[in-house]
Amino acid sequence: MAQAQIGRLLVVGIGLIGGSFALALKAARACREVIGVALEESVCDEARALGIVDRASTSLELVLPQLEPGDLVFVAVPTLAIESVFAQLKEHLPAGVTVTDGASVKGSVVVAAEKVWGSAPDFLVPGHPIAGSEKSGVTAARDDLYRDHRIILTPLANTGAAHLQLVERAWQAVGAEPLTMSVEEHDEVLAATSHLPHVIAFSLVDTLAHDAENENIFRYAAGGFRDFTRIASSDPVMWRDIMLANRDAILKAIDLYSLNLSSLRDAIASGDSAALMGVFTRAKAARDHFTKMLAKQAYSEPMQEQEITFIVQPGEAVNGKLRVPGDKSMSHRSIMLGSLAEGVTEVEGFLEGEDALATLQAFRDMGVVIEGPDNGRVVIHGVGLNGLQAPPGPLYLGNSGTSMRLLAGLLAGQDFDVTLTGDESLSKRPMNRVANPLREMGANIETGPEGRPPLLIKGGSALKGIDYPLPMASAQVKSAVLLAGLYSEGQTSTVEPAPTRDHTERMLQGFGYKVERDGAQAKLVGGGSLKSCRIDVPADISSAAFFMVAAAISPGSDVVLEHVGINPTRDGVINILRAMGGNVELLNMREVGGEPVADIHVRYAPLKGIRIPEDQVPLAIDEFPALFVAAACAEGETVLTGAEELRVKESDRIQAMANGLIALGVKAEPTPDGIVIQGCKEGVVFSGGTVDSLGDHRIAMAFAVSSLRAKDTIRILHCANVATSFPNFAELATGAGLKLQLA
Repeated sequence: MAQAQIGRLLVVGIGLIGGSFALALKAARACREVIGVALEESVCDEARALGIVDRASTSLELVLPQLEPGDLVFVAVPTLAIESVFAQLKEHLPAGVTVTDGASVKGSVVVAAEKVWGSAPDFLVPGHPIAGSEKSGVTAARDDLYRDHRIILTPLANTGAAHLQLVERAWQAVGAEPLTMSVEEHDEVLAATSHLPHVIAFSLVDTLAHDAENENIFRYAAGGFRDFTRIASSDPVMWRDIMLANRDAILKAIDLYSLNLSSLRDAIASGDSAALMGVFTRAKAARDHFTKMLAKQAYSEPMQEQEITFIVQPGEAVNGKLRVPGDKSMSHRSIMLGSLAEGVTEVEGFLEGEDALATLQAFRDMGVVIEGPDNGRVVIHGVGLNGLQAPPGPLYLGNSGTSMRLLAGLLAGQDFDVTLTGDESLSKRPMNRVANPLREMGANIETGPEGRPPLLIKGGSALKGIDYPLPMASAQVKSAVLLAGLYSEGQTSTVEPAPTRDHTERMLQGFGYKVERDGAQAKLVGGGSLKSCRIDVPADISSAAFFMVAAAISPGSDVVLEHVGINPTRDGVINILRAMGGNVELLNMREVGGEPVADIHVRYAPLKGIRIPEDQVPLAIDEFPALFVAAACAEGETVLTGAEELRVKESDRIQAMANGLIALGVKAEPTPDGIVIQGCKEGVVFSGGTVDSLGDHRIAMAFAVSSLRAKDTIRILHCANVATSFPNFAELATGAGLKLQLA
């Protein structure tokens, strides 16, 4: 662990909080000496005997003059005692010494400082370690209390940078993660997430303790009750002080909780099943993703939670019958249209990946009751076209461009304001391509710099239908305009320059909404309604493409991909592989819920390079990373043009794939709207090495497939985002024959 030389540490209050900080800094060898101050001599003696402090005193004013610049004072006394400590600091603290504290109410700390000094001094860094224990006192101190915990620092406008840095280094030295926020935000957040739960726990235990049958209540209480009420064992004096110090914020939290509790009681009393499901599903989702939501991270486990590297050894072949996850485009739209429908919509085959979960959570935040997902099954209690409610805050959409662009159209006609945000990658992607036509319809939409997220959509706009010729082939833009058309006066139509996926049009019709289609034109009239239905989401051809290419490039391969959607606006990967000589056969062709479906049988056959027809580009726009790997394994040259859209995906996919191919020894030349790849028909194609996926899920999976024709190990960096579209890719790939490990 890195050492942070902070000079001496003076702990005022040698209990659990102060004593644990002292022990941890001593264990990390991050300070020269630890001095303790306590009210009672017995506590000082015990702290010395336990090795918590090097020396201790009952007199703060005697110890303070011994400190020097670079030393740190940690005030760990009850909240209401801080002012008296500050008064002594004012009289005896040498210049250059830093002061921080561990109180859980920062507003009262600032008020105490202002009373003593007139204004908070620059050497004061208010702080609050988010850690604790049922035990208290000097004997409860332990050196690992703060390890892997967060420390909230609330520096003020005049806090000195050097003092703040010293406190941050000290907490980092003990294995904690210091974060910063304002005093006001801290006290409001802690009132809701810490102080209110303690109020409820104390009140519940106190209520039951007065019950005549309390002995049996506590004897037979299950683990959940014991876990929930554990915090009622906390120090009563400390919590009395906290309640008084943070009174206003706590009362506000209690009032809001009481209102919601009253609504829940009414739902139970009236037998309102839908209302109960709404509360319970929203609560479960929020609890499941609590930490990631607060940190503006994503919704399922690996994404952004940790760094993931794919390590792939050279392979030989892939074989077997495989079922890849449900279609991402249809999963998004099933949640959106099911939420706007009247009645209950049941979805099977829903993709439980990051992007689709972001859409699901957004509609929960807008008041829609959604059960699941549970093994791909989702039940949506629709609220009708005009039943959405204003979300409690911005809708965070992770890495999902589909969510943001389609929601922009759908929300343009609501009567409430909403802000759409995303992660770092999504925040770099262009949004004026949807914002501009929506503005033509009368929507009030503000974007960030250069037309990028966040999007602020003002409610109450009266939309009018337009005839919109798309300047580029984009299913997302087309869908955004058509979804806004649901809320518009008159007719809305789109004309696309080349065919793009038509899931929105098909699914609208499946929900009973009339959409007229004539070649490149799609049109609808606003003011209708959607009726609930049952949706069976087929396997995603974009995910199937990686195994199609894997089988196509590796001798001895024989793969059947089951129940794959082969929508004619999505079948470009089939057409292109066949044009290259691939052995691709469609079996058991059928129609499910208005979408064509088949089992795709792919066996190895030598490939040849081709000039990819531009009319196939929009039909395979998401499959090109995999197809570039196929091109590298084909005899001769493959040329792609007309694919500039690839430069504004999750990454610049043209440049990212070119860089990776070149790093692995393939001749590849990116062009403004495509790429030229020189293939190698037989034997080893890829040299092995390290490539950077740039956090793009499709880049990562494409280079994993390239290992089947590699000479040596391939390391693929930044692969966590594979969870956005294909959560079980690694498991399915290794079962099929890839030699893939995660690191």
